[in-house]
Amino acid sequence: MTVKVLDADTLGKDLDLSPLAEFGALTVYPKTVASELPSRLRDAEIILINKVKIGEDALAAAPKLRLICIFATGYDNVDTAACTARGIAVCNVRGYSTDSVAQVTLSMALSLATHLNEYRDFVSDGSYTASGVQNCLTPVYRELAGKCWGVIGYGNIGKRVAEVARALGCRVLACRQHPTKGDDTVSLDRLLRESDVISLHTPLSAQTRHLIDAAAISKMKDGVILINVARGAVTDEGAVAEAVKSGKIGALGVDVYSTEPMPKTHPYQTLIGYKNVCLTPHMAWGAYEARVRCLDESLENIRAFLRGERRNRVDGG
Repeated sequence: MTVKVLDADTLGKDLDLSPLAEFGALTVYPKTVASELPSRLRDAEIILINKVKIGEDALAAAPKLRLICIFATGYDNVDTAACTARGIAVCNVRGYSTDSVAQVTLSMALSLATHLNEYRDFVSDGSYTASGVQNCLTPVYRELAGKCWGVIGYGNIGKRVAEVARALGCRVLACRQHPTKGDDTVSLDRLLRESDVISLHTPLSAQTRHLIDAAAISKMKDGVILINVARGAVTDEGAVAEAVKSGKIGALGVDVYSTEPMPKTHPYQTLIGYKNVCLTPHMAWGAYEARVRCLDESLENIRAFLRGERRNRVDGG
């Protein structure tokens, strides 16, 4: 069996991928661009990817491919319909990053709400020492206790964020695309109107693309804190950037972008240096413990596939 990892650099250099050699000859590539796919897929039977896009053209160059393991929960980078048509299995990993993403979500919200970086800089640049005053209380910050936290996307991560937000004393409103019986969820309009903090945890789909656009932003409270750790295209990034500049959005935390890495022409490039903006490089999912869990689950997915079992399959086969 020929096993290939196509974008190991996105998995972290500290993660030991050698257990994948259990299944055969293992080749690990740091990264793979589209032009390299045909040669790398030609003899591959199992591939493990994180961000590499696999479409019809790539599949046509992979006559031996039997299984695609996605080192993630989202699988919008793989044409699953084309895989089904070719009899190629596709597996993802669910639930591995819940605590990691929730931790980063809360870290962003707390840092932005408390102006923590600005207070740190006040000490670091010598202003505190030079002031001759025992403390500094500007910029003004307020407690999150008693505020409303809106959670858009109420899966495992959204529910964990809601749990921690409640522990901070927040009132939580949740909205999900497909409510189930017993869900304590509200409409998107109500969530937008009432929330002081809004965090996004919904998958990207045709229904959620640009879910947060100029019209949605206009319904939000002035000065709202917006956190996106879902997918970049869930928001209209240009509209979000303009809302930050106008002050409609009081603080912004973003870990995901419609194009990654963020290009020089991206609207958020114009926000770099803003004290009320925290931009991170799609790292929220990647605590060490989360990546180990993801690899362990990927190994189990491969073992199950080789036994003829369906496990974490997202293709239609």
